[in-house]
Amino acid sequence: MSTSTATGHQPDVMPGRPACEPPTVDIVVPVHNEERVLHDSVTRLRGNLDRNLPFAWRITIVDNASTDGTWAAATTLAALHPEVEALHLDRKGRGLALRTAWSTSDAAIVAYMDVDLSTGLDALLPLVAPLVSGHSDVAVGSRLSSGAAVARGPRREAISRGYNLILRTVFGARFRDAQCGFKAVRADVARRLLPEIADDAWFFDTELLLLAEHNGLRIHEVPVDWIDDPDSRVHVGQTAIDDLRGVWRVACRFAAGRGRVDLGAARRAPLRDDMGRQLVTFAAVGAASTLVSLVVFLASRGRLGAVGANAVAVAGTALGNAWANRRFTLAARGRHDRLHHYAGAAAVLVAGLALSTLVLIGAGALGAGLLVEVVALTLSWGTAAVARFSLLRRWSVAARTAAP
Repeated sequence: MSTSTATGHQPDVMPGRPACEPPTVDIVVPVHNEERVLHDSVTRLRGNLDRNLPFAWRITIVDNASTDGTWAAATTLAALHPEVEALHLDRKGRGLALRTAWSTSDAAIVAYMDVDLSTGLDALLPLVAPLVSGHSDVAVGSRLSSGAAVARGPRREAISRGYNLILRTVFGARFRDAQCGFKAVRADVARRLLPEIADDAWFFDTELLLLAEHNGLRIHEVPVDWIDDPDSRVHVGQTAIDDLRGVWRVACRFAAGRGRVDLGAARRAPLRDDMGRQLVTFAAVGAASTLVSLVVFLASRGRLGAVGANAVAVAGTALGNAWANRRFTLAARGRHDRLHHYAGAAAVLVAGLALSTLVLIGAGALGAGLLVEVVALTLSWGTAAVARFSLLRRWSVAARTAAP
């Protein structure tokens, strides 16, 4: 393959190297001042690919403004091996390296791994196979999935788990490990997502996954064997701060209704119906809301009376219930129909509050005790829940009908 240099984002291909057929998988290895390990790592990677990967492949070394002999080592490897290519960037940034290499690659699948080969290479075929088959759009190695085997210090383990918990809490993310240096993407999907990714450093990985999931792409996770590199150059503290800033930026972007990507033919057709999933999800959200509302009702009944406590309990969970049902039951994201959905939820809230208030007034007139009030409230809230689910189903059907 060709050896090339890059200034900023636009690599210039050096002439004189013979062209070959585009590979199925292009594995990018970003490096910065890795002269000492580059030759051995690429040699190990080439041997594993030769033995285990049944697709045509390429290794692309991307030198991020190294100041040692990394670029010379990369060009030597590219000159010796036709399946190795080298790019040079005059700026640092793992995200920049991946953006540059992936956007110019002619492969069907673009991937990357860290030069220290912390991830066991046996996971490479399981990583790319679902993308080659068309089953998935993005594939990630996961150190936090069941079946993963990980050797790293307690500080990094705690930071990693805490960070991924934040992603699940803020975004409802279903992937478990955002920052494992072992990922692959279908090239047609990557070309759609890359212009929407703002970060050029370590948060690039997280932003890629959040955008992919936000746009309904299928993410495949592969449990990996991982041994932490004791010579890692990553500044964990500063990287964690930068990642939290990125989380805030993306959360604000999604909340403002942005982040939707025109995926073209890469978008999967919507299901004809998923009532079973919707019903179970709605029941889970409703059970949580009911439990919280009952706790609030019992805590405030002594001071506010049954009717006042009911109003506080219903209003206190209304917004969270509406958001959770829109996000999880309806699987709706962005600003499309958001006002319409929340207005419908508010109408059901008012009707349900009126019904439960009448029930409590009737129970009070009959001299009923606390147990009867709780049972009556639960039944009236359940009636309102039936109306809410019927409304959600109407929106779901309307969304499927309008989908291309």
